[in-house]
Amino acid sequence: MKSLYFDGKELLIKEVPIPIQSKDEVLIKVLMAGICKTDLEIVKGYMGFKGILGHEFVGEVVDAQNKSLIGKRVVGEINCPCYRCSFCLRGMSNHCPNRTVLGIYNRDGVFAEYTTLPEKNLHIVPNGVSDEIAVFTEPVAAGYRILEQVQFNSNDFVVVLGDGRMGQIISQIINPYVRKLVCVGKHSQKMFLLNIYGIDTCLLDYWKDKNVDVVIDVTGNPTAQSFALNMLRPQGTLVIKSTTEQSNSINLSKLVVDEIKIVGSRCGPFEPALKALAEKKVEVEYMISHKFAFEDIINAFEVAQNKDCLKVLIDFRNNKG
Repeated sequence: MKSLYFDGKELLIKEVPIPIQSKDEVLIKVLMAGICKTDLEIVKGYMGFKGILGHEFVGEVVDAQNKSLIGKRVVGEINCPCYRCSFCLRGMSNHCPNRTVLGIYNRDGVFAEYTTLPEKNLHIVPNGVSDEIAVFTEPVAAGYRILEQVQFNSNDFVVVLGDGRMGQIISQIINPYVRKLVCVGKHSQKMFLLNIYGIDTCLLDYWKDKNVDVVIDVTGNPTAQSFALNMLRPQGTLVIKSTTEQSNSINLSKLVVDEIKIVGSRCGPFEPALKALAEKKVEVEYMISHKFAFEDIINAFEVAQNKDCLKVLIDFRNNKG
């Protein structure tokens, strides 16, 4: 099969064998995949990953021990834990030290014609949800993770810092739960899209308020975290969603003096994400900036790095093979 392979230095379209699934795994034909900010960071050196990239996808099951799954459209959770260690036994399988992570750590990803995942990781896509919508399940689930970690008060004032893909998604998810939410970013056109859905926005250069209850950093820029801290009131909460190759230092004294709580936030629950997409509680289709055939995937990566671009999808459905 054809795949997009990262050798640690450059992206290559490479012929590789179709993966052979283990007894608890399912073979999936990839229908559509999305390029994520994490993919772009991996190409810069994040995680030291080599192999087939990609973790946002929707596919069709073509082989499984559970024959009722064959022919079903599925999305898949990206962490593959051991289910035996102390973390797994405590219900913290996403932090299993023995885990592999789809297209990110020790497991080939979905920028290929076929992929494999454990059956436990799969969720069947409702019939009314298109491939273009279903491919957003993983990032929407990551947004719902914040609701598991932070107990929002109905009087809270929340800022989502960053107007990209995750900023758009998280703003929609959190907005119904709080008194006031503002997405703060640098790109007026992106923020105008949120205005259509009734979400307040502000250009970064015009932001002055320093009395925010919760700031959610989704900028993908580690230097933004210091700015985020300065937005918060004493005893406020900073949620960090950004994962980057570049490191950064922040003023720890600010955390101590103002008693700031920092929450790291990563992968989230797929069931509420799929439900929200099916019921259009989270709108995502407007974010699709470009759609490329697999043959043009290297060009797609170049386009995805454009700051005006929201989401680039790779369509395998008409792959010429």
